Amino acid sequence: MVIALGVLSGCATSSYPPAPPAAADAEYNYVIGPGDSVNIVVWRNPELSMSVPVRPDGKITTPLVEDLPALGKDASTLARDIEKALGKFIREPVVTVIVTSFIGPYSEQVRVVGEAAKPQTLPYVQKMTLLDVMIAVGGVTEFADGNAASILRTGEGNKQYSVRLKDLIKRGDVSANVEMRPGDVLIIPQSWF
Repeated sequence: MVIALGVLSGCATSSYPPAPPAAADAEYNYVIGPGDSVNIVVWRNPELSMSVPVRPDGKITTPLVEDLPALGKDASTLARDIEKALGKFIREPVVTVIVTSFIGPYSEQVRVVGEAAKPQTLPYVQKMTLLDVMIAVGGVTEFADGNAASILRTGEGNKQYSVRLKDLIKRGDVSANVEMRPGDVLIIPQSWF
């Protein structure tokens, strides 16, 4: 009986270190990704101002500017690139870029796999927490082993951390709530019994 309990308790623990509670980077800047929409405003040139989607190849097309790379740039950098391209046609263009629909590059999206109610990919948001992710995916299934879940942190060379989803969701233990990072993968395994 003692051996059986030892085996069962060994199955319930994770071999990964606990996830650090704070993970957000104060220097984080949102970068544009495929599927985002950007509103381009060209001062004193309303015919050149418009909202355009970022294509799957990461480029945008506007009047006078074709196939301009937008992937991985922040809004200010993209505005300067558009000004440079428009400078061939307009004297001293002033451009403002506003991102209006956020998906972000694939490398920064948070993925939830396994026994989530709705496994999916979520756009990363600064200060996003594990609880925010669980609300977005509708919680876990009845077969989930929530306290054996882990975060695969791609931004740290695929380092893996354990998280306590069951304690967070079912027991309301906010000490189990940790911050997510761009590119994190939340893995929720199935319970063995």
